[in-house]
Amino acid sequence: MNRFHTLFLTILILGTGWIYASRMPIDAQTDLTKPKPTVGHPAPAFALTTLDGNTFELTDLPPDTPLVLNFWATWCGPCRDELPALQAASERYVGQVQIVAVDQAEPAATVQQYVDELGLTFTIPMDTDNAVANRYNVSGMPTTFFIDADGVIQRMWTGEMNSITLAEGIDLILR
Repeated sequence: MNRFHTLFLTILILGTGWIYASRMPIDAQTDLTKPKPTVGHPAPAFALTTLDGNTFELTDLPPDTPLVLNFWATWCGPCRDELPALQAASERYVGQVQIVAVDQAEPAATVQQYVDELGLTFTIPMDTDNAVANRYNVSGMPTTFFIDADGVIQRMWTGEMNSITLAEGIDLILR
């Protein structure tokens, strides 16, 4: 019985020491406590260079402007399929809702060719290193955030949207 107690205490002490030694430093833990963008939370601010060479900053949007923020790439089939619906919405809701489609780490020439082919006229920031997509916790494409005039995310949609889904999201942020 004495050996069992000695072995148990040894394992307990070594286990406690291992847990203590392998814990995450306090400064690394703070990133884990930051809320990821989700419904009901403010949309994280960012600044990116657009396809036309300007700078798009989320904080530069006119006050009281709802936003449809889409993450996409030309190689993504569902993204390509929904872009015409986003273009139609940008034309229908001009002056009421801002449509912004953030391209994911592609060469500008590739994106420009596709934009010209589809006749896209809304703002296209270039997320060259996927930093903004990571900040928004984008795990699949396309992913769309519907952000109200106060900058609060009201709906998130991952996967291809049709015009009805898009219109429902826009109606939600226009309220």
